[in-house]
Amino acid sequence: MNGREQLIAIKAILWKEVLRFSRLWVQTILPPMISTALYFVIFGRLIGSQIHDLNGFHYMDYIVPGLILMAVITNSYGNVVASFYSSKFQRHIEEMLVSPLPNYLIMIGFVGGGLARGIAVGGAVTLVSLFFTVIPLHNLFIAISVLLLTSTLFSLAGLINAIYATSFDDITVIPTFVLTPLTYLGGVFYTVTMLPPFWQHISMANPILYMVNAFRYGLLGVSDVNLNVAFIAIIAFNVVFFWYALNLLNRGYGVRT
Repeated sequence: MNGREQLIAIKAILWKEVLRFSRLWVQTILPPMISTALYFVIFGRLIGSQIHDLNGFHYMDYIVPGLILMAVITNSYGNVVASFYSSKFQRHIEEMLVSPLPNYLIMIGFVGGGLARGIAVGGAVTLVSLFFTVIPLHNLFIAISVLLLTSTLFSLAGLINAIYATSFDDITVIPTFVLTPLTYLGGVFYTVTMLPPFWQHISMANPILYMVNAFRYGLLGVSDVNLNVAFIAIIAFNVVFFWYALNLLNRGYGVRT
């Protein structure tokens, strides 16, 4: 395939992925907005009013970056894992893999769909948060960079999960037993300085902690982790996950019988 044909093919995959979640916006975009509003009412207003300021910010202001990124993570992951596994289940992923289109472009198409949904949901959740608080923007470049890198990372993670999955149950195991606990323990609702020293060290092994704090620095200018370490970790995970997912596709693991 020449460059023009490849561009047409990847645009077709990406457009299919975007239409997939945008046509079902009541199921894909609206629920995160409602959930975020409930988080603000319950944690921000009711519980937050009883909590002292964190790092110089009111509790409601402090949790905004974490809530936005949590929605981005969940939806980026969920979009790709559901879409790619559906392609496996319906057996049309095989047509893509035997086509002249390189596997890495197929990956980019699916991951691009997850990235698009992550950005759409992140924007929607941000709009909801503006009804409850004012978001200061400390560094736009850092905020956008972290959001894009995090969304890409979990889109790749969703792709890997879908490649390994052999049933619809398999695509819910990781989000339920791994992704959700790591997200809630990733500093979304608290600062790690509130924890005893032992648990602070344990928390430092949670990669989502670095993403949440780097994004929080972009919006608020405060972070519990070194920003350089956070970016190195996020970029490294992206590279490893991209290589691993591409290797699985090249081997035909889980998609060729």
